[in-house]
Amino acid sequence: MPWSKVLTFDDPLHYQAAIRGADWEVYPTKGGKFRAELTQITMNQLWMQSFHCELPQIQTGAVAPNRKVIGFVTEARQPTIYYRGQELSPRDIVVNTDAMHVRWEGDCRSGGMSLPQEDFDAACQAMTGTQFALPSFESIVRPSPDLMTRLLNLHKMVGTIAKTTPELFELPEVVRALEQKSVHLMVRSLTEGAITATTNGDRRHGAIVARFEEFLDANPNTPLYMPEICAAVGAAERTLRVACEEHFGMGPIRYLALRRMHLVRRALLQADHLSTTVTRIATDHGFWELGRFAVVYRALFGESPSTTLQRPRD
Repeated sequence: MPWSKVLTFDDPLHYQAAIRGADWEVYPTKGGKFRAELTQITMNQLWMQSFHCELPQIQTGAVAPNRKVIGFVTEARQPTIYYRGQELSPRDIVVNTDAMHVRWEGDCRSGGMSLPQEDFDAACQAMTGTQFALPSFESIVRPSPDLMTRLLNLHKMVGTIAKTTPELFELPEVVRALEQKSVHLMVRSLTEGAITATTNGDRRHGAIVARFEEFLDANPNTPLYMPEICAAVGAAERTLRVACEEHFGMGPIRYLALRRMHLVRRALLQADHLSTTVTRIATDHGFWELGRFAVVYRALFGESPSTTLQRPRD
C-alpha cells in the first residue's frame, strides 16, 4: 500500500532509526539543538526519501543488500557534503553498494531513491538491453545536466505532494505514473551518466578507513592508542590521519572520542539510573578523565551526563 510520511526529529538516535534502506549511524560533530526532517514516500516498489539536517555531522553505515540505492544533493547553495572524502556536486549521483562515509558541513539537504535489486535489474534490461554495473571501487555517476535536472525536479515534486496533498498517494494511477517516471529517470541517469573515476590514493584511503571502522567496532570499550591503531589498520600514522581528515574532517583520535561520546549517550539513555552510574558507563567506554568527559559531553549534547541518565528510557 503506497504511503507518505513527513517526520521531524530532535534526537539523532530516533532519526537514524527511521531511515529506510540502510543501517545508519549519525554523529553530530558540533554542539547545538539537533533538528532533522525526513520525508518518506513508498510507492509500489520504489522508495523515496528527503533529508534535512541542521547540524554538521558524520554519517556512516551500509545500505540494504537487496536494494539499489542512490543519493544526491538537492540544493545547490548549501554547505558541502562529502562522500568518502570526495566533495559532492549537485550534478552527482552516489550509487550506494557497500559501506559509506558521508560528512555534512552544515545545514544541508539531500535526497534518495531505491528499488529492489531485481526490479532495478529488470528495468535496466527492458530499457537498455543489459544490466548496469559499476567498476570496482567506483560509486559516483554524473548524468547529463538535463537528466539530473529532471530527476531533481521530479524528486522535489513528489516530496511536495507528500507535504501538501498526501491523499494523492491513495490514487493508484497517480502512484503508478509517478513511479514509472521516477524509475525511468533513475535508470537513464545511471546508465547514460559518466562514471567519476577514483584515484588509487582515494581507494587506498577508503580501505584504510574501512579497516579503522572495523577495528573500532571490535573494540568499543577498550582504550585505544595510535601505535596499536596503526598496526591494526596497516597504515602509518600520517597516512591514517590524512585518510580520516578526508572522510571525517578530523583525525582518528578525535573521531574515536566523538564516536564513543555518542555511544555513551546511547547507553545513558537506555540505562536504568537506579542500577548504574555515569562513572560506570563512561569508564566502560574508555573515558577515564571524568571531569573533562563531563565538560565535553555538555558542550556536545547541551546537558550533563547525569541529566541524560535520568531521562525516561525509550
